[in-house]
Amino acid sequence: MTDYTIVIEDAGTNFASYVIGLDGIISTGATIDEVMKNMREAIPFHLEGMRLSGSELIKPMPIVKTIQVAT
Repeated sequence: MTDYTIVIEDAGTNFASYVIGLDGIISTGATIDEVMKNMREAIPFHLEGMRLSGSELIKPMPIVKTIQVAT
């Protein structure tokens, strides 16, 4: 098992997501749970395509930080 960090954003009429550090994967869904389910399917599919094409698999190593700013 490998952990991947995904970002889920409210897109107005649905939710959209992408994987930090793994370009080329996006997913949408009506709910956050649906987006997470879609990502669980999309990530292995994408990685298999990378393997088949001979691309180097990227080890997920995101740096995620929260900062405070005056608003």
